[in-house]
Amino acid sequence: MPAAMLPYACVLVLLGAHTAEAAGMAEGSRLRWGPHCQQLLPSRAPVTALLPPRLDGPWISTGCEVRPGPEFLTRSYTFYPNRLFRAYQFYYRDPSCREPAHSLLIKGKVRLRRASWVTRGATEADYHLHKVGVVFHSRSALLDVAGRLDQSRAGRACARRLPAAWAWLPGALYELLGAGAERDCAAALGFTMHELSLVRVQRRLQPEPRDAPRLVEELYLGDIHTDRAERRHYRPTGYQRPLQSALHHARPCPACSLIARSDEHHPPVLPRQAVLPLRLGGRWVSPGCEVRPAVLFLTRVFTFHGHNRSWEGYYHHFSDPTCRQPTFTIYAAGRYTKGTPSARVRGGTELVFQVTRARVTPMDRVTTAMLNFSEPSSCGGPGAWYLGAERDVTATNGCLPLGIRLPHVEYELFKMEEDPLGQSLLFIGQRPTDGSSPDTPEKRPTSYQAPLVLCDRVAWGFSRPPRHRPLLQTPVSGGGLGPPAAPLPSLLLVLGLAFLQWL
Repeated sequence: MPAAMLPYACVLVLLGAHTAEAAGMAEGSRLRWGPHCQQLLPSRAPVTALLPPRLDGPWISTGCEVRPGPEFLTRSYTFYPNRLFRAYQFYYRDPSCREPAHSLLIKGKVRLRRASWVTRGATEADYHLHKVGVVFHSRSALLDVAGRLDQSRAGRACARRLPAAWAWLPGALYELLGAGAERDCAAALGFTMHELSLVRVQRRLQPEPRDAPRLVEELYLGDIHTDRAERRHYRPTGYQRPLQSALHHARPCPACSLIARSDEHHPPVLPRQAVLPLRLGGRWVSPGCEVRPAVLFLTRVFTFHGHNRSWEGYYHHFSDPTCRQPTFTIYAAGRYTKGTPSARVRGGTELVFQVTRARVTPMDRVTTAMLNFSEPSSCGGPGAWYLGAERDVTATNGCLPLGIRLPHVEYELFKMEEDPLGQSLLFIGQRPTDGSSPDTPEKRPTSYQAPLVLCDRVAWGFSRPPRHRPLLQTPVSGGGLGPPAAPLPSLLLVLGLAFLQWL
């Protein structure tokens, strides 16, 4: 088997995806999984999406979350059978969620509408807010929110409704929106609940070493725009970190019971976490299918070589939310700088990454045809593209049809954590929602993507990945296209040039 397909085979094992094309390429593989890696990958168990989603019940964060800004928070949402909901958002001054700043109490109504035609596997919803209240847990938090309100004309009137710092009362609830509020001060603060407009609920079984598998239910809500000024108008096309059912969550979870028992007057203070130094050396993989804004479904496999600060990564793109229908794979490689502690995002490390080499493998007929119709020498030089055959695009300075430009520099944000099971997690900066690249220091991320898990003990059996062998011996032309498995999502995915996102 060509070694360049090994990361793809890793994803196949990870997700249980055995399409006919992928199975043909994986045949004869000598990929060997160590016991440690098998324990790392709970998402290999089947995942079931509930359509329509069932929201009833309490849903909670399983740890401290980081939103663009940065904002550090935990969430506790409860949905009722009559479509009403009550949501708590607890904001903190620190990345460990141990220093509460203020809490929001949000009440309203949500109505599920229809399956999303933009984001496959998601359900669109409408919501209406009845009340938004804030409780400040310190004078400095009050001053911070008042300062944010004072930056706009509409917000200044709202800021005057807040008490002076000397008159702050612990536990007092101040309405930003509701019957007692003269104007919508939540909007003046830039607050929205647009995350409720995109919903996905899924179930999976968490293996237990000495017991039957445990049911885990996850609630994926819409992503938060990385630009605060755009949040009022943005409608999500991806997801943020999922909430889990307070009744059916992964174990162990030291934060879960604390968050489930909290309210606006008693914010959760999470257990202290050890600060881990950033040690990138090793191989890191996506624990499941990732969903990005602009209808991108992908998995990632990275290898970092600490001795010379070089890296290589595989980005496996798919047309479906379970990552079973591959569209194309990108291999990229380069170098990175020594990290420095971030002054803007506590707990994060800033690095600069160079992308100097890239290869592309079309994995479906639509992508193959699109590449064959591209301008000559705009992607991989002269010659035909074949389904499943990898081509180097370094000599053409990337691949214009896929938005790849070489050489390329990105300003990154990394951090490492250890989950309650002792697994090493790597968080890489969240990509800009508008599809651009963090190619200047000002655009460096202030939040993170879904974590990768360390898979150091995988025995790959190969030192370097050679090229893929072609699956078809003739190029695919536009006139001979058969109906692909998912034509519209594939076309949207492949032709959305500006939305190709790297790390």
